[in-house]
Amino acid sequence: MTSPRLAPLLVRAATVTSALGAGVAAHLDALHARRSGVRPMSWETVTDLPTCLGEVEGVDELAWPADLSVFDCRNNRLAWLALQQDGFAEALRQAVARFGPSRVGVFMGTSTSGILTSEQAYRRRDPQSGALPADFDYRHTHNSYSLADFVRTCFGISGPASVVSTACSSSAKVFGVAQRMVACGLIDAAVVGGVDSLCLTTLYGFNSLQLLSGEPCRPFDVNRSGINIGEAGAFALVERAEGAQPGDILLAGVGESSDAHHMSAPHPDGLGARMAMQEALAQAGLNAADIDYVVLHGTSTPSNDAAESRAVSDLFGSDTPCSSIKGHTGHTLGAAGALNALVAMLALRHDFAPAGAGTQVVDPALKSHYLTCNLSRPMHHVMSNAFGFGGSNCSLVLSKVGA
Repeated sequence: MTSPRLAPLLVRAATVTSALGAGVAAHLDALHARRSGVRPMSWETVTDLPTCLGEVEGVDELAWPADLSVFDCRNNRLAWLALQQDGFAEALRQAVARFGPSRVGVFMGTSTSGILTSEQAYRRRDPQSGALPADFDYRHTHNSYSLADFVRTCFGISGPASVVSTACSSSAKVFGVAQRMVACGLIDAAVVGGVDSLCLTTLYGFNSLQLLSGEPCRPFDVNRSGINIGEAGAFALVERAEGAQPGDILLAGVGESSDAHHMSAPHPDGLGARMAMQEALAQAGLNAADIDYVVLHGTSTPSNDAAESRAVSDLFGSDTPCSSIKGHTGHTLGAAGALNALVAMLALRHDFAPAGAGTQVVDPALKSHYLTCNLSRPMHHVMSNAFGFGGSNCSLVLSKVGA
């Protein structure tokens, strides 16, 4: 059943930090150059896994505010670094002043939050009793809600706040949470986004599933061999769209599905993915032919790429251009949905569809129109996909207001 069509939201501000650098300009430059930030693994020397990572530089060395000491962990540090880029923090402060602290929501996505802090604490446990060190603060670091608590504390926000943790769809689904909260009249604006940082739990988990690649990943390539783990922080400030001007970006549609086909494998025909894309189109009031470009989830595993390509080609045919940025950044897991949404916004603002980094020969069995060269063309509507373990799927449609 298709849900009622909700009013679009204006994207007032946005920012992103990943292995490609801090801020929107670094990402735009890397997308134009098809430059990857994925490198052979050097983080966390306690492990020797033969893989590559999309690591953000300078996170551990970041100057940390003394009044936020209880929140100090790599995940919140990455959030703090991202929030300082592109004038985003000031835009958020202005929104809080304009609408009031109780009328701004905070909706974040993450998969592992600050679990690295727990891993590090476990290494320091008492050798006799096994007790964790006294300075370990689960509530403000490892706890999934830590991320939302950190953001609302930083900006004095008292409106509704929550964290979505549905694996790789987490930070796409928060756009839908904000949209529904605004539609219900509970808030006037929201900061949405996602942050996931490197940790050993993720690395060893994906290694146990035999999904890690020993070389930089190549989504949709005939020789793709698995994923690279990355980390990122991406945020958007959304609000009621009554004041939208030509050239502004709107969140036009959100589609969600849960097919529960398998704990870690997608439905081979991409049925849940297609349901999410169709729902996003319906909510935006658009047809498949209206979409100018699709930012794929595109993990670079054989089964995931095949399932998504099947869903995309069944819905859009073989002409709509699409690509994945996992070759640029690695798979940023709980941050991937917001990161893809930011790429969709860049495509709309700059009228180009970026080709995926690393992909050389597209698998001929995949029928969707995967880009191996950047495509410059007018962009009006872009779809962004994020599909998680357990069949938790979310697609977004972002649109540019016409002149």
